[in-house]
Amino acid sequence: MGNRVARGDFEWVYTEQPHTQRRKEILAKYPEIKTLMGPDPHLKWIVSGMVFTQFLACYLVKDLSWKWIFFWAYAFGGCINHSLTLAIHDISHNVAFGNKQAKWNRWFAIFANLPVGIPYSASFKKYHIDHHRYLGGDSLDVDIPTDFEGWFFCTPLRKLLWLFLQPFFYSLRPLYVNPKAITRMEIFNAIVQFSVDLTIYYLWGLKPVIYLIAGTILCMGLHPISGHFIAEHYMFLKGYETYSYYGPLNWLTFNVGYHMEHHDFPSIPGSKLPVVKKIAAEYYDNLPYHQSWIRVLWDFVFDDSISPYSRVKRKCKLAKED
Repeated sequence: MGNRVARGDFEWVYTEQPHTQRRKEILAKYPEIKTLMGPDPHLKWIVSGMVFTQFLACYLVKDLSWKWIFFWAYAFGGCINHSLTLAIHDISHNVAFGNKQAKWNRWFAIFANLPVGIPYSASFKKYHIDHHRYLGGDSLDVDIPTDFEGWFFCTPLRKLLWLFLQPFFYSLRPLYVNPKAITRMEIFNAIVQFSVDLTIYYLWGLKPVIYLIAGTILCMGLHPISGHFIAEHYMFLKGYETYSYYGPLNWLTFNVGYHMEHHDFPSIPGSKLPVVKKIAAEYYDNLPYHQSWIRVLWDFVFDDSISPYSRVKRKCKLAKED
């Protein structure tokens, strides 16, 4: 894929993120793309089906042995839960009910959160805005690993451990890098989530609760779907900070693989991002992309030139809040 990036520090740049300019150019040339913006009418029904599938699974696994609890958590339930976190990602952009019903999107994200087992959706929304607005922003984009992560997790074994522990770094890093006040929506998210967890425990015992939470942790760690965490913004080629993936795992992940297209047009639902690529093909076809998330994980672990340091960083000016 060309010149790899040397490890040792982040790749500091002094330019604006590329998505803003590309968005302007594409919209000027293809204004019809604006018609793709807005809610996806199917999203709420797909997500609801996934949530209820997991509740049914909770009933079905309640009498299984522990080895089968963890097997099904990794092989089935965790895949659904990881997919639900990516549905929450889409919902954070108000594509379930539209911008005019912003609160409905927040509440529906809390509903989508239920099988995940851990309150997540409200906090994700709070920080994900910054990821788009300040992509690569020092102390602002909490998607970027800390200096300690880059320094310590630099050998194959340590990088493998880092991938396994990814859910913990992903959830705890914001508290260190860019702590923010707890919101009422986060409190509501936690109350609803733990109430449902306790209800499942009361009805069917501990095993279904472990099935849900273990599935989330395992499948957001060392799992093929988790390749998207590395594929999206780790700089496999110098000069490129966002990459797409166009393979079949997009079917399970609400097209999160179309990540260049998503950052160019975050208000377009994942289901319509392939249309963006088709309309504006000349803007994407010549950019590097990944063909396999499993290959991404393999290269991340065993290629010495790739590590948690392989990220673009920039200094960003804070935007004025409305």
